[in-house]
Amino acid sequence: MSPTSDDLLRYPIGRPQLPAGPLAPTERTALIQQLAELPGRLTAMARRVGGEGLQRPYRPGGWTGRQVIHHVADSHMNCYFRYRLALTEDNPTIRPYDEAAWARLPDVAATPITVSLTLLEALHSRWVTLLQHLTEVQWQRTFYHPGNQRESTLDQALALYAWHGQHHLAHLESLIAAD
Repeated sequence: MSPTSDDLLRYPIGRPQLPAGPLAPTERTALIQQLAELPGRLTAMARRVGGEGLQRPYRPGGWTGRQVIHHVADSHMNCYFRYRLALTEDNPTIRPYDEAAWARLPDVAATPITVSLTLLEALHSRWVTLLQHLTEVQWQRTFYHPGNQRESTLDQALALYAWHGQHHLAHLESLIAAD
């Protein structure tokens, strides 16, 4: 089944592919590097898109570039906390949140994107440091997401959130192509 044009706009790099088993150390290193580089890449992309471009949605009915940047900060903070819970509790049930509702909260329109970009820089510094110090056993610790009724290993979460950053970078890049 080939993707629809809406699928291509929603998932410009395709849907995430999660590993079925443990990642190899070299795979982990590459994914951690993507997370380490994400704040700088988002900042550079936001500059390329520009203030007016960030007010446009990346697809009909989609979020604006501004909402995307604030969403990445919200989402990655949640994932960082999920890691910490999984490392300190046995298979904790994490709390899902309504991403679309969060994107409509008034702080998203009122807060400069530089605040979320700065937050991401600090957050990813802490998160990457944590990831670089995990043992093989810790990478296989899990958390349970009741929204999708699925248990995820920290390896799988790493793959998902490395993808998530690239996914939203592609959304922002599409705002440049739309000019």
